[in-house]
Amino acid sequence: MLVKTYGSAVFGIEATTIIIEVSVSQGFAFFLVGLPDNAVRESQQRIESALRSNNMKMPGRKVVINMAPADIKKEGSAYDLPLAIGILAADEQLNPDKIGDYIIMGELSLDGSVVPIKGTLPIAIQARKEGFKGMIVPKQNAREAAVVNKLDVYGVSDISEVIDFFEGRSTLEPTVVDTRAEFYNAVAQTDLDFADVKGQENVKRALEIAAAGAHNAIMVGPPGAGKTMMAKRMPGILPPLTLHEALETTKIHSVVGKLDKDTSLMTLRPFRSPHHTISDVALVGGGAFPQPGEISLAHNGLLFLDELPEFQRTVLEVLRQPIEDRRITISRAKFTVD
Repeated sequence: MLVKTYGSAVFGIEATTIIIEVSVSQGFAFFLVGLPDNAVRESQQRIESALRSNNMKMPGRKVVINMAPADIKKEGSAYDLPLAIGILAADEQLNPDKIGDYIIMGELSLDGSVVPIKGTLPIAIQARKEGFKGMIVPKQNAREAAVVNKLDVYGVSDISEVIDFFEGRSTLEPTVVDTRAEFYNAVAQTDLDFADVKGQENVKRALEIAAAGAHNAIMVGPPGAGKTMMAKRMPGILPPLTLHEALETTKIHSVVGKLDKDTSLMTLRPFRSPHHTISDVALVGGGAFPQPGEISLAHNGLLFLDELPEFQRTVLEVLRQPIEDRRITISRAKFTVD
């Protein structure tokens, strides 16, 4: 029997829907194709153990799984849950009728519990855009995904909950977040207050002008003068995030996995202070699987380069284009991502 389930791959800060086709037929073998990396290939052992722990079993027949589109690299363990549900449905251990209505993502533990994943918010935005009825994600990621309205988000802690949901034996309560109320209640609440700075009137005036106009500023002075202390308090006097900026900032931090547990929306402007030994790739972003760097993580907030002269010249040079163009384009032989 052939069954399709749906997952999602985050590429840069945008998500792409992945169609997982599972076919169970005569024979005895397991094939996983569609450009999966080692973490995805290793899912067979995690799925097998998780199913056994929940009184289910892997098919004793030939299983062929294709992850389309096949030209996009699939990486990470977040595909465990959609793969497992697809295998059960193709083996007729699970009713496949409602499976195609949902994006399913989650990493499985050996006992069948579902582990949190990265990039839930961009996945939810893409799911709504493509008209999916809802999303099934780990419980810890549910509030983050529920920021997106007009999409039913179900948080699960165990694969048995997903099986019972599709079999109709139980119902799952969708996670509901009043995005606007939550945002406006928490916006601009910071622990570090600019009022803590005593004296330094000229410097405070300069920083207030920089904050008001989104200007760059350079602070020069002896150690202990309060440069770092004042910089850390700068986000407190920046204009509060708008809801659109908060969604944009949360999306970037979600991809990197920097959101706090059970956080639905970032309400404070980010403050990033990388060490002076940072590489240019870590600052600007990129890597084998392109990830946002410190510049992107500081988007809508403040990037503070402490001990500026200690940074490598190449690291400082990569700041030029993002400051001028307000965007970062990573170009490699196999991909280009903004």
